[in-house]
Amino acid sequence: MEAMEPIQLTVLPEDAGRRFDVWLVSAVDDLSRVRVQALIKSGNIHFGDGSAVKPHAKTVAGLHVVVEIPPVEPVFIVAEDIPLDILHEDQDLIVINKSAGLVVHPAPGHFSGTLVNALLFHCTDLAGVGGELRPGIVHRLDRDTSGVMVVAKNQLAMASLSKQFHDRLVQKEYIAIVHGILHPGVGRIETMIGRSSHDRKMMSTEAKHGRNAISNYRLIEVLGDFCVVSVGLETGRTHQIRVHMAHIGHPVVGDAVYGGRYNRRALPRLVTRQMLHAARLCLEHPSSGERLTFEAPVAPDMHELLCALRA
Repeated sequence: MEAMEPIQLTVLPEDAGRRFDVWLVSAVDDLSRVRVQALIKSGNIHFGDGSAVKPHAKTVAGLHVVVEIPPVEPVFIVAEDIPLDILHEDQDLIVINKSAGLVVHPAPGHFSGTLVNALLFHCTDLAGVGGELRPGIVHRLDRDTSGVMVVAKNQLAMASLSKQFHDRLVQKEYIAIVHGILHPGVGRIETMIGRSSHDRKMMSTEAKHGRNAISNYRLIEVLGDFCVVSVGLETGRTHQIRVHMAHIGHPVVGDAVYGGRYNRRALPRLVTRQMLHAARLCLEHPSSGERLTFEAPVAPDMHELLCALRA
């Protein structure tokens, strides 16, 4: 793939006195601050006379700056023909109904068979994210959580979606089957969540270094000693819903990590994962600005458990 033509910029009087990296992000639409800093470090952003730009330096009116965008680099992740349940796709993004058991990103122990492997095979029009020819994972779902996920296809979409998630403009609604009956039926859970000091793979509301986490729940249906709840997230901490429901004494059914003594409770059907599903996602399209809503029905195993509990 060929490199783009260099972008020629001149610092305007009203932009004088700003940090160079911050100004460049505002001057070039599809570059993130991290990407700008990487390009400065590699020498791809420099002054018109070829001298180096320092990201922390202040801009001066009239300075000429050249931005050279190198071609995106291929990533060494194998594209795999893995079936995907696609809810929506266009040139900027792809929205899928992720199946339970599908790992999102390659990592030690899971270098293949992931969502990223599948997307590299399916998406023939990837424009690249962060200088690499790869899909942009804006948010994640746990391996055993099913439901709606959005993925960026290019840097502009990645920047837009990341900002929406950061600014809490994306509405996320989950459906969970939990132990016990919630009283009251509507509530707000606000705690700090961070890595557990006892087990680094677990999250805890009692962590020494946590971040604020807010979940809003609503009781949908009572099914004997269990109930179905809708949970809306104001924040997106790791394992947030699972940790919060366990925190108030109503862990998600099938949660082997946070279920505690409830994991021994008899169920009418065998459950091999947490009964948690990302049911609804509402966001603004990166290019058109249109407000879009995507929904996905619960996974078959969760549907079967619901039917068995209702019976």
